[in-house]
Amino acid sequence: MLTIGKREASGGAAGDSNHRPQVAVAERDGVLACVFSGIWTTRTVALVDADMRKIEARSGFRTLALDLSGIDKMDTAGAWVIDRLVCANERRGTEVRMEGRGEAADILLGAVGEAVRREGDGYHAASQPNIVIRALEAVGRRVYEMRDDFLSSMNILGATIRGAQLKLGRGHAVNPAAIFHQIDRMGVGAIPVVVLMSAIVGAIVAQQGAFQLSYFGADIFVVDLIGVLVLRELGVLMTAIMIAGRSGSAITAEIGSMKMREEVDALTVIGLNPIGVLVFPRLVALVVGLPCLAVIANFAALGGGMLTAWLYSDIPPAAFIERLRVAIDLSTIFAGLIKAPFMALIIGTIASVEGLKVGGSAESLGRHVTASVVKAIFVVIILDGLFAIFYAAIDF
Repeated sequence: MLTIGKREASGGAAGDSNHRPQVAVAERDGVLACVFSGIWTTRTVALVDADMRKIEARSGFRTLALDLSGIDKMDTAGAWVIDRLVCANERRGTEVRMEGRGEAADILLGAVGEAVRREGDGYHAASQPNIVIRALEAVGRRVYEMRDDFLSSMNILGATIRGAQLKLGRGHAVNPAAIFHQIDRMGVGAIPVVVLMSAIVGAIVAQQGAFQLSYFGADIFVVDLIGVLVLRELGVLMTAIMIAGRSGSAITAEIGSMKMREEVDALTVIGLNPIGVLVFPRLVALVVGLPCLAVIANFAALGGGMLTAWLYSDIPPAAFIERLRVAIDLSTIFAGLIKAPFMALIIGTIASVEGLKVGGSAESLGRHVTASVVKAIFVVIILDGLFAIFYAAIDF
């Protein structure tokens, strides 16, 4: 806490009656004069708080004259009490004159008043703009945040493509151990949840499709539905969403925790490139792991759909596979797998950007982890829609 004064006073001195804060008030000819004296610090200012509030409530005078020449010592708490009195009278239109303050007291009072007004404290009746202005302001802030996120993402991608240099200023070999470790964590570790969720989704699609198609006696076409929908859309999309929630949040939490503990700054200080050390192995692991997981998800979804079609529509596995060969071709398979690397780059880049934006509090970490997952899923779905439009345009 900032403290100024004419002399240093110990705790005992502050409690001495000679140095207690005092307020002398006199009113004459429409002028209310207040003379402050003693020590106005955090320990002592409570002694005059009630008197100051009584002065704030007084009315019937045109000018408030404050004399600060008798104050021996003052910190931000004392300055805040005086500033509160000044603001209360300025709101009523009372003229306020302040005398006897030195240069240091002037700086302290100015800083406290500016900080309180910026925070919008209760005794500042700051007028709020109407809802239209606030809505436009929120949109503008989001646009600027999108611009900053895009530039940060391009910076990360550029540094990654440049070459995974682990040291600033000189090239260095890629660390295969770090990449394989991340592939094991993000790829191999995600297989159980991807298989389970994909099989359930495939079974649900098969059951609903068979239920609707049974009205037209076209139960066999449920195979076409499952094959095209899973291989072109659902397989890779569901995998990307699960990886965004599982691995994207982990990347943001790991990098954000290192940012909170200033380990990212420490890497820069010792000459290492934080993007090469932290981001590059995770991006490579996602680009390698997500297509492989998409293939596994496709098999799991087709297996779940095959089992459901067998139990629900009496379509045996042999007939399912035979019909599947007719319903799909290589373009159907590659239409989904082509998206996987792009989705992996988006998930890893957004997660890394949010991790590097984490501040010094646990609240900031939680906020950016949440933003990472939400943004990654949103952009992945948008990308899937753009691919669908592109495929339709080129008849792929």
